Amino acid sequence: ETLGMADRSSIVKQDYRNLSGEFDRVVSIEMIEAVGHEFLPTYFSKIADLLTTDGAAMIQAITMPDHRYSQYLKEVDYIRTRVFPGSNVPSISAMVEAVAQKSDLRPTNIFDFGYHYARTLREWRIRFLENEDKIAKLGYDENFRRAWVYYLCYCEAGFEEGYTGDVHLLLTKPACNLAKGFPA
Repeated sequence: ETLGMADRSSIVKQDYRNLSGEFDRVVSIEMIEAVGHEFLPTYFSKIADLLTTDGAAMIQAITMPDHRYSQYLKEVDYIRTRVFPGSNVPSISAMVEAVAQKSDLRPTNIFDFGYHYARTLREWRIRFLENEDKIAKLGYDENFRRAWVYYLCYCEAGFEEGYTGDVHLLLTKPACNLAKGFPA
């Protein structure tokens, strides 16, 4: 609204498999982790079906390094047990392979900013701790608050050490010409 673009964009909260329509752009922010490894091809196929012939999609995803991904699929960690049960953090290769399986999308750009995301998590933790009294008054008990601080530290360390990444994956349809830029 602030930028005067409210009439040109929408936020949709529903199962991606039930979406219909046609869009010139799709943005998915850290939702892919809820899709599951076996459904990655379906996810990218649906995005391709929703895009116009010159469309583009930007996917923000927490990622697991390729060399650890097959082992990760066999394990259960703190995040998948306590925070996001059933989640799957894909590798970049797993996403790119899934894109190729069932869509005409092509990966145009991949930018990993995971190291910088560690600072974001650190700042969130600092602000959380600075406001802990207010948070307690909202009804969050000490166990929850301690678990949340642990979660933020756990994730911060993962990004700082490169155990996890956070990427922007730009996918384009064959007729998308990025040299022309994005619509104004």
